[in-house]
Amino acid sequence: MATGAAPASFMSLKGRDKVLGFAKTSDFVKVSDMKRVKFHRTKIFVIKNSNPGSNIAELRPASEGSPLLGGTRTVMVGDVALGSDHPIRIQTMTTSDTKDVAATVEQVMQIADRGADIVRITVQGKREADACFEIKNTLVQKNYNIPLVADIHFAPSVALRVAECFDKIRVNPGNFADRRAQFETLEYTDDDYQKELEHIEKVFVPLVEKCKKYGRAMRIGTNHGSLSDRIMSYYGDSPRGMVESAFEFARICRKLDYHNFVFSMKASNPVIMVQAYRLLVAEMYVQGWDYPLHLGVTEAGEGEDGHMKSAIGIGTLLQDGLGDTIRVSLTEPPEEEIDPCRKLANLGMKASKLQQGVAPFEEKHRRYFDFQRRTGDLPAQKEGEEVDYRGVLHRDGSVLMSVSLDQLKTPELFYRSLAAKLVLGMPFKDLATVDSILLRELPPVEDKDARLALKRLIDVSMGVITPLSEQLIKPLRNAMVLVNLNELSTGVHKLLPEGTRLVVSVRGDEPYEELEVFKSIDATMILHDLPYSDEKTGRVQAARRLFEYLSEYSLNFPVLHHIQFPKGIPRDDLVISAGANAGGLLVDGLGDGILLEAPDQDFEFLRNTSFNLLQGCRMRNTKTEYVSCPSCGRTLFDLQVISAEIREKTLHLPGVSIAIMGCIVNGPGEMADADFGYVGGAPGKIDLYVGKTVVKRGIAMENATDALIQLIKDHGRWVDPPVEE
Repeated sequence: MATGAAPASFMSLKGRDKVLGFAKTSDFVKVSDMKRVKFHRTKIFVIKNSNPGSNIAELRPASEGSPLLGGTRTVMVGDVALGSDHPIRIQTMTTSDTKDVAATVEQVMQIADRGADIVRITVQGKREADACFEIKNTLVQKNYNIPLVADIHFAPSVALRVAECFDKIRVNPGNFADRRAQFETLEYTDDDYQKELEHIEKVFVPLVEKCKKYGRAMRIGTNHGSLSDRIMSYYGDSPRGMVESAFEFARICRKLDYHNFVFSMKASNPVIMVQAYRLLVAEMYVQGWDYPLHLGVTEAGEGEDGHMKSAIGIGTLLQDGLGDTIRVSLTEPPEEEIDPCRKLANLGMKASKLQQGVAPFEEKHRRYFDFQRRTGDLPAQKEGEEVDYRGVLHRDGSVLMSVSLDQLKTPELFYRSLAAKLVLGMPFKDLATVDSILLRELPPVEDKDARLALKRLIDVSMGVITPLSEQLIKPLRNAMVLVNLNELSTGVHKLLPEGTRLVVSVRGDEPYEELEVFKSIDATMILHDLPYSDEKTGRVQAARRLFEYLSEYSLNFPVLHHIQFPKGIPRDDLVISAGANAGGLLVDGLGDGILLEAPDQDFEFLRNTSFNLLQGCRMRNTKTEYVSCPSCGRTLFDLQVISAEIREKTLHLPGVSIAIMGCIVNGPGEMADADFGYVGGAPGKIDLYVGKTVVKRGIAMENATDALIQLIKDHGRWVDPPVEE
């Protein structure tokens, strides 16, 4: 039996005969017997409080063994079927001015030629809606029948117009019927709130009826940053508010017997995004709903940062079988989103096809719907130790790197490659310095220079890890020793000097009897290392099993995710795999760091990817965080050029988050995570924000980047860039 946790704060938990009341708390109920099944076959008949007096309840299926979790219905978007057993559909969004019919048609054709299944186009007003008819007709004449989706904000009348020609309408529950959020706390009586719901229904029903009439699909797409004041006042700026915002619209659809819709729960923070989708799915299971999911991390940014955030958020959910269509939102040309999108879709389809996993186990300690990190005990200094081991791991997440003997031949270059600071040639740790290194082969005892280079790292509390066989043959003083379970069980590790620090490598799917050895040893850290080529065992599932075992017996060893990629793996594949596999665990608070190996990849790339992964999982912050929208027809400046310019001048500000938004619709609400905001206010004009508050309006674009830097300085968050030595 697998178990999970579902928030008691869901607006209702339906039984066969009644609806349980909604409690506005952050308590949790326990969801039991979670197995795979089609939603429409799900029957829940009772929610039983298994511990009277507590807020923990247990959801029981209608019959013994009746499963709760499962697949989705089919939704038709034009001629493209998504959901159910259909492939994961790939989509992106145009960036051209929708009124420019020729440019938009050209961009849609480029996107279709690259292999997208669906294209979304922003439709902000009547002129854009009128252009949509010409866009659709022109594409059909050119034999491009790719389904088109209208992206709607604040404009119900526009949605009604464009539903006559496009295949799908995306509505944002936060601003379709509600006014733009002012971030005000509002007080509602039950009657007041009911009147608001009646207003939503009045505005929304005509669109639902038109979509039914024309056979159109719909996406009810909640964004974390654009929740209405009403929702935030009642449910908070939270995943719970996101789910309820969408469900208000879904209930209207169901009331009108309209079911050709999908849900999305997007956020720029992958951790929030994952929580929101899980809350949505858990509530759908309880309700017996079976609507497909559109997955995406909004405003993911550009380059590797954007790929990594998307891999963490989308990949995490795909690994658990959630997601029917995906979009990777990058600050790049839309056709460049297709390849990473396809790689993620392939990852999800492969996981579904292979049904990777481990032997069944009961999961009691992982938090599914809120982030609570399992923090391993950091190394403590022991009496008699010559060096300080307390720095071999970092409290916010550690980065380990595998190094070679060749790198030791040029110590200063080697230290720089680890991002260490140098003072007179001596290394010192900095904010983004590698914490420990893995050296599979030790230098010969007579190689004094190489051993001195390692000693200097050990002296500044950088761990040096080497295999047991190497340490026994040519010992390195104060090195940590890598052992496996077999070496521990046979006792060969006892040949080492007493007090030697041990690093234990495990697969995670070993019999529990083999894991028993952890109860009798003192490990400095554990490396979870499942061979990359193992297609039968799921890395995520094996790691969850390992963490469950450690938690069950209160074994608080730090665990780092060790992935050894094969030779020749493309960079994008490595980033996506690391984000989906290691990131899929770190967003659940499972893990204390990362060790990525790839034989033919650049050392700096692997180091940067490791730190990007930790930052994307909201762990260790080592550089400026950017919330950067992917651009669309609403964008009021060249987002890619401006984004690159701002990054170049501000990348050195760890702990600072900057939002770069093309227009106000993706403005203060969408940049919920940001400290400072650079937002298009009018053509050629920029508005600057601190948090969600606009502080300067109408700045000429040529002066706006400098004004942003001055704003950061005025708030005491600026430091000068480091000077190259």
